[in-house]
Amino acid sequence: MSVRVRFAPSPTGNVHIGNIRAAIFNWLFARHEGGAFLLRVEDTDLERSTDEAKATLREAMAWLKLDVDGEVMYQSQRREAHLAAAEQLKAAGAAYTLQRGKDEEAALFFQIPWTIEAYETVGPASLDVHPAVPVTISRGGIQYAVLSKKGKPVDESGCLAGFKGLRLLDSTGECLYALEPSLEAVQAGQADFTVEKVVRMEFEQRQVVFDDLVKGRMTKPLDGIKDLVILRSNGSPVFHLANVCDDAAQAITHIIRGDDHVENTFRHIALYHALGVTPPAYAHLPMIVNAQGKPYSKRDGDAYVGDFQAQGFDPEALFNYLTLLGWAPGDDREKLSRDELVAAFTLDRVRSAPSQMDLRKLAHLNGQYLAELPLETFMPAARAALAQQEWGREVDEALFRSVCALLQSRTQVYPDVATWCYFFSDELTYDPKGVRKFLQREGIGQALAALRERLADESFEAAAIEATIRAVEIEHEVPEGKLNQSIRVAVTATTIGAGLYETMELLGRERVLTRLDYAVEALCTRDE
Repeated sequence: MSVRVRFAPSPTGNVHIGNIRAAIFNWLFARHEGGAFLLRVEDTDLERSTDEAKATLREAMAWLKLDVDGEVMYQSQRREAHLAAAEQLKAAGAAYTLQRGKDEEAALFFQIPWTIEAYETVGPASLDVHPAVPVTISRGGIQYAVLSKKGKPVDESGCLAGFKGLRLLDSTGECLYALEPSLEAVQAGQADFTVEKVVRMEFEQRQVVFDDLVKGRMTKPLDGIKDLVILRSNGSPVFHLANVCDDAAQAITHIIRGDDHVENTFRHIALYHALGVTPPAYAHLPMIVNAQGKPYSKRDGDAYVGDFQAQGFDPEALFNYLTLLGWAPGDDREKLSRDELVAAFTLDRVRSAPSQMDLRKLAHLNGQYLAELPLETFMPAARAALAQQEWGREVDEALFRSVCALLQSRTQVYPDVATWCYFFSDELTYDPKGVRKFLQREGIGQALAALRERLADESFEAAAIEATIRAVEIEHEVPEGKLNQSIRVAVTATTIGAGLYETMELLGRERVLTRLDYAVEALCTRDE
């Protein structure tokens, strides 16, 4: 069997990382199996499915290099096929019209089949119901009320097929109604029943079963499933009918989607059966969550593909990271090329537990990708980010190139270039904690003053600078290397950065001496 999978987004706005991760998993599975990766745009919500949203979707997929096979299917163009399927179900007695409210027009409902291969018998079941609320039996299902903890009625309902062998009993145990003798008439909509003073329902409980390729064996009691609308009162097809019809038309073999669709799958399996189509295999992906275990959203940080693109993330880094949200290669690798991911990707390595989005981990991985870029590729993106800063709009290009070469390997995301200010401007904002910790210590002012005098005459290459610093440390009895952080704060105003000696060489003698003078005069004295 040739694998055929699809990505079927609704173009109603920005592309969430949860949706694009589903696309990535489908793409990887198709490429690993040598199958087809299809795109179906589910744009039947004409008010929310805008051309702008469709363009955003195309841009996100192109940026992540998610190439598709064949022509893109637009669901809105398949209305006639959906209506034909609805007529097929209605003609077979598998669908019926029903008015849901007094002022609403009738909608077309799909009647959950009485029996299919996906059903499994659980055994006898009984349920206490509220005697003050009549039990109604119709082709639309069973309506009843259970008792709350305080004895109040709580309305419940389920499809007719969920109550095989139904018997309604009164307080004496007498059977007030049995479903089987009138089953055909009820299924055909020729008879409805209302039974009062029922205290207990007895029936043979069955469940819908399917084997999920990620979550394993999945079951749901059939009495917990309701018939579903397939055509709205205005005649437009709903998601369930259109989704199943289009998957059948595209001959989809595997549906890989978020586990928020699990409930839909139980009903879709029944709909496939009624349409005479073998259901595809299902693989439901774990949810992406925040640190609190709740669904990850914009409130938690960047959540849309466009956000990461605008922030200057490398698309291969984001592709790599999202693949690892719920999947692992079976070893300790976290940075894998696209070819390595295709070679290793199998659904049996997808975890069923929710996966936590960690933006710091993503930024760290992105830094590894940026570090490997050719300098000529890194520089334009860094230049564009630098131009967002007032001090970075006009800089010496030779200096800029040297700074990029020095700091590329320490840049996690392009906005990090905002920390490069000390190379291009003398209007610095000193880290107050760094000043207190590294400059306002006893003897540091004298050591920096001595260093300033030595640097004025010594060679200003990195190796010579290091030797000069070591000499000052010996002279002032400072442990080797302990003066470095004080010098860094003095000449860069920050506590982190690239190699100190290389940084000082790049800053140049004049700038370093001026900043050391300022540090000694204004920063090394503790305010009283």
